[in-house]
Amino acid sequence: MTNKEWKCEALTDIWTGDADQKGDRLIPTGLLGSIRWWFEVLVRGLGGKACDPTLDGIRCPTKNKSPHEPGHHCVVCELFGCTGWARKFRFEVLDENGQIKQVQIKKGETFILRFTELRPIEPEEWCLLDLTLRLITEYGAIGGKTVFKPSDEPGRQNAFHHRDFGLIKIEQHPTVYCAREKLEEYVKRNQWRSNFDGSAFSWASLANFWCVKERYLSRQNGNHSLFNRVVGRKERKSQSYKLRDGATKFDRWLAGRQQESKRVFSFKEVRRTFGFVNPRLQVQGQSLGFNEMKQRLKNIWADFDAKAEFINGKQILTQLFS
Repeated sequence: MTNKEWKCEALTDIWTGDADQKGDRLIPTGLLGSIRWWFEVLVRGLGGKACDPTLDGIRCPTKNKSPHEPGHHCVVCELFGCTGWARKFRFEVLDENGQIKQVQIKKGETFILRFTELRPIEPEEWCLLDLTLRLITEYGAIGGKTVFKPSDEPGRQNAFHHRDFGLIKIEQHPTVYCAREKLEEYVKRNQWRSNFDGSAFSWASLANFWCVKERYLSRQNGNHSLFNRVVGRKERKSQSYKLRDGATKFDRWLAGRQQESKRVFSFKEVRRTFGFVNPRLQVQGQSLGFNEMKQRLKNIWADFDAKAEFINGKQILTQLFS
């Protein structure tokens, strides 16, 4: 059995949660679920389609089909598995000595992500996995909980609910490579299921992703929050869960509803802000695209140079393949 390993350093603590909603133990599935989500983002960014494993009717497999028939499941489920189709690998998290990691990964620790082949894994799948982990490392974050809202309030910067989680750095990775054209052809092959409507979740694509490094959004005091201002929520701490007066569809989408993820994430410990746009949303003839986000960030950071600092998914793909 072939195995491939990615040796990483934790730049912050990593949160995977447990049955008691605490982070003391390492739950490998918490990491694997995050890796799968970013894998879906990458596949869509390359022009492929990925199901939503959380929604009936949109998750794989296709009903009334054999698991071995073409179009039974999407390219993501081919590797990570779905009902009636086991994933192709065993996933383990090891410490720096090669032993199974059982406790939470803490800032500064070295750990290894090991994928052991249980059924044949195509070269394109290894390449997609490597690109996904590099995408997470350089532009995103990993784990069941990645970030609260950073704060610059005196005495509160290090409070638990203002801490960063999920930032890592790859120190060593296997040598895998596929040309971009080959991967784009792979994710678009006719053998993959593609007969589902992606309108509800297709925003989670690298085509809609953006990132700004060396900057973060934070709360300044009880009445002012740059983060809330960007996503369209009220800034006063006691009302920060509410949308601002006159909120638009853009604000409602970026802020998310309660128990729903926001579409903007910001980290202070390793300064990084990233998020997604949704060009399908329209307000008075304007779409929620990159220009809208650039303007919102410009309103926060007076010296913000969008041309030099704002990186979109298309540019990120070019950088990853280089």
